Amino acid sequence: MAAHPSSKDNSANSLRKIWFDPNVRALVFQIIVVIGVIGFFYYIISNALFNLEQRGITTGFGFMNQTAGFGIIQSLVEYDESHTFGRTFVVGLLNTILISILGIIFATILGFIMGVARLSSNWLISKVATVYIETMRNIPLLLQIFFWYFAVLRALPSPRQSAHIGEAVFLNVRGLYMPSPVMEAGSNIVVFAFIAAIIGSFIIAKWAKKRQMATGQPFPVFSVSAGLIVLLPLLAFFVMGMPISLDYPALKGFNFQGGMVVIPELAALLVALTTYTAAFIAEIVRSGILAVSKGQSEAAESLGLTRTQALKLVIIPQAMRVIIPPLTSQYLNLTKNSSLATAIGYPDLVSVFMGTTLNQTGQAIEVIALTMAVYLTISITTSILMNIYNKKMALVER
Repeated sequence: MAAHPSSKDNSANSLRKIWFDPNVRALVFQIIVVIGVIGFFYYIISNALFNLEQRGITTGFGFMNQTAGFGIIQSLVEYDESHTFGRTFVVGLLNTILISILGIIFATILGFIMGVARLSSNWLISKVATVYIETMRNIPLLLQIFFWYFAVLRALPSPRQSAHIGEAVFLNVRGLYMPSPVMEAGSNIVVFAFIAAIIGSFIIAKWAKKRQMATGQPFPVFSVSAGLIVLLPLLAFFVMGMPISLDYPALKGFNFQGGMVVIPELAALLVALTTYTAAFIAEIVRSGILAVSKGQSEAAESLGLTRTQALKLVIIPQAMRVIIPPLTSQYLNLTKNSSLATAIGYPDLVSVFMGTTLNQTGQAIEVIALTMAVYLTISITTSILMNIYNKKMALVER
C-alpha cells in the first residue's frame, strides 16, 4: 500500500512553491533593500546627531535669522551687512538662477548657429564651426572660466582709463557700467503694457499658425510682434508722461557711482558657460538635422523653398524631436556647472551660502542639505518643462 504524504511534506512543498514564485521573491528582495536603505540612513543620521551633540553644535535652521555681517558684490534684491543669513540664501539663489537662465538662452542660440554652420556648404564657415566645436569641447570648463576672468577681463583698463561709448557706457577692470532705469509714478503702466505686448505676440503667433494651416497663407508674425512689443510700451510711456528716466554712471573718486554694473565675475562665468555648452549643443543640433531623411530636403526644394526656408519650415521642426532629449541634459549640466563660479568669486549659492555662510555658522548639515535641495529642484523643474515641450513636439499618430 502506497504511503500518503505527511502534512510536513505538504507544507514544505507549499513553501517551496511560494519561494520560487518570481513575484514573491521580487517582493521579498525589495523589502530587504528598503530595510537596508532605511537602516543605512538611520545609522548615518543618528551618528551625525551624536557627534554634533558631543561637540556642542546645535542643529536646526535658527541660524537663518542671525545677522550675516558680510557684503555681497551682486544682489538682485536689497541686501547689506545688516541682513540675515536667510537673505544671503535668497541672494545666492537668485544669482544662481540668473546665470543659469542667461547661460541657457545664449548657449542655445550660439549652439544652434554653430550646429547649422558646421553643415554649411561654404567650406570656410563649416571649418570655422568645426574648429570652434572641437576646441571648446576639449578644454576643461574651469580653465575656460580662468581664461576669460584672468587673461581677458583682468587685462582691461582701470576706472580712470575706461573704454567708453559717449558718457553712458563705460568698460573697465571692475565691470561694464550702463545707465539704469529709474521708475517713477505711472511706470507700472508701461511695464504692464510691455507684458501685454509679449502675451499678445504669443496669441498672434498661435493664431497665425492656425490660419496658415487652414488657408496656406503666411502671416508676418515677426514684424507684427516686434511692432507691438515696441510701439505699445512706447505709447504707454508717452501717455503717462515719460515716467521712466535713466540714471547714468559717473566717475567719483576711484570708482563709478550710479547706473548699473555687470561685474566681471558674471561676465566671465557667462561667456565660459555659454561657449562651452554651446559646443555640445551644436553637435546635438547637427546630429538632429542629419537624422532627418534627405528626401525631406529634396521635397522642400521641389516645392520651390529656399534652403533657409526648408531649414526653418521642414528640417528643424522634424529635427527637434531628436534634439530635445539630449538638449535637456545640456541644460541640466549648465545649471550644475554654474557652481564653478566660486572659483572666481561670483556670488552664487555655492559661494555665498555653502561657502561664507557655512564658514561663519558651522551648520554644515543644514547648509549643504539646502544647497543640494535647490539644485535638485532646479534640475527637476527644468526636466519637467523640457518634457512638456518634448511631448508637444512629438509626432501625433492619426
